[in-house]
Amino acid sequence: MSGDADFAQGADGTIAFTGDLSLARIGNLHDRLDAWHGDVTRIDLSKVERIDTVGAWIVHRFAKTRNATIEGLGPDAQHLLEQVAAAEHPIARPAKPQAPFNRVLGEIGDAVVTAGHTLYGLLGFMGATVLAFWHVVRHPHRFRFNATVQRFEVVGVSALGIIGLMSFLIGIVIAQQGAVQLKQFGAEMFTINLVGRITLRELGVLMTAIMVAGRSGSAFAAQLGTMKLTEEIDAMRTIGVSPMEALVLPRVIAVVLMMPLLAFYSSLIGIIGGGLLCWIALDIPPVTFISKIREVVPMSDLYVCLIKAPVFGAIIAIAGCFQGMLVEGDAEQVGHRTTTAVVQAIFLVIVLDAFFAVFFSEIGWI
Repeated sequence: MSGDADFAQGADGTIAFTGDLSLARIGNLHDRLDAWHGDVTRIDLSKVERIDTVGAWIVHRFAKTRNATIEGLGPDAQHLLEQVAAAEHPIARPAKPQAPFNRVLGEIGDAVVTAGHTLYGLLGFMGATVLAFWHVVRHPHRFRFNATVQRFEVVGVSALGIIGLMSFLIGIVIAQQGAVQLKQFGAEMFTINLVGRITLRELGVLMTAIMVAGRSGSAFAAQLGTMKLTEEIDAMRTIGVSPMEALVLPRVIAVVLMMPLLAFYSSLIGIIGGGLLCWIALDIPPVTFISKIREVVPMSDLYVCLIKAPVFGAIIAIAGCFQGMLVEGDAEQVGHRTTTAVVQAIFLVIVLDAFFAVFFSEIGWI
């Protein structure tokens, strides 16, 4: 029968363990080793009758703290000791919780730094797009005509249905809400003013930009991100093809040129929706509605719509392509960058729309 685990000091700084170094017979060996303060350079386990994982961990820990070598184990016990030593790793302690104010302040600071880096990268990418456009202007044979025309169809023609439906419903909603409020003052006729001006000047181009950002901006980010993961973009650079000219520029040109057409189409459909509701709910015939629209909607509203549309289109296309080019690592990055592209484009469009509102107000286009 095996004896309890024990140890004794030998000559030349040697500690010799004896007995059964298993959980059932190890007793208070761990505490006795911690309380022992002699010098140790070598640990002899040749007289150990049995050792398990607990015993191996105690011996390994003792040898590690005293910087001693372990000798005298058989092949199986030596393998066990090596496995215990390999499995040992420090456990990360959870960080001390910060005060709520400090945590919120830190998150705000991180968000500001991230926004600054993103804006810096976006401006650099915009500059690279402008340089690519200038290079194509100087060398027209490098222009990707077929790729640009294909993007016209994807960005413009394929979006007519959903943009038309959205604009039609928004026109109805604006007319209905306006009629309900204006009816309290006996001013139902001014519903035409509301529908015509707000649709042509603001909501037509703004809702079109949001829809294009959701459709085309996200598609650009996903397409370029997937090409980045599959190393197609690196392959293009290797054979001397510029990704900015071949991939980014056709998309940017397509969105910039199609946005004014889509915005005008959206505004027109929105006005038709508002006119239909005025005809049904307010008994305003279409002829009267059209005549009143021509009176109350100035041409400056159309100019405002057509000026804002290509700027919004450029922002949407550049944001989508920029985020797609940032994809690296794994497929999860494609989804993350696609979401970021849509959010970034919509945010910038709304910021620019606020800027345009102030600008056109200052120059008298009210």
